[in-house]
Amino acid sequence: MTAEPGRGQSRKPGDGEPPAVAPARLRRLSRWLVDGLREDLAGLYVESRATPPGDPYRRPSRQNFLNRLTVDMRRPGFAMVIAETDSLMGCAFGFPVGGDGSWWLGFDGALPRSIEQLTTSGNVFAFAAILIRPHPQDRELARRVQERLLTDHQSSLGATLVDRADHPTLAALNSWGWLDIGELRRPAGATTFRALVLPFGERTTARLESLVMMPGDGGPSGV
Repeated sequence: MTAEPGRGQSRKPGDGEPPAVAPARLRRLSRWLVDGLREDLAGLYVESRATPPGDPYRRPSRQNFLNRLTVDMRRPGFAMVIAETDSLMGCAFGFPVGGDGSWWLGFDGALPRSIEQLTTSGNVFAFAAILIRPHPQDRELARRVQERLLTDHQSSLGATLVDRADHPTLAALNSWGWLDIGELRRPAGATTFRALVLPFGERTTARLESLVMMPGDGGPSGV
């Protein structure tokens, strides 16, 4: 006969129920702390961005990620939030989008009016990367780190660019609440990106609720 765990006793693996997953702690890092965590962040990048078997797309290398991180850390307003338990579970980092709208340079067509207005008012935060270690609660963890950065910067819209060939990342962002608003290509670059936005707060979500992709032309309906 096996006794059930009593009050005050914790269940152990093998008791018939899966062990509880400890909630991840969120922590804002200074540039100095980010610099000391570079190797761990590179490891998280490799694990979170593994290419599925058979996928022809090849993501930028580990070293490429570190080089881009170095550049992004020098941008005004750079910020990073990490999620950790007994190990690094995820992170998101980026910087505020300037009110001059230069971040959107190369957008195909007219930028939706509501997004242009939010950019001009300084309410847009650019996510350079969102890295989440694969696990059952990855969607919830992604939501938490995204919202933490937007809250810290008092931003009502997140923005990011993804290589249009990177279908797994695009699918993940879509499942995390991001909206695809069209294509963007930098004048001096060879890569064509999908531009995505993440509304934050009821008012912004309401303003962008009609921002959907139109079949055929790849452009948004316009708001």
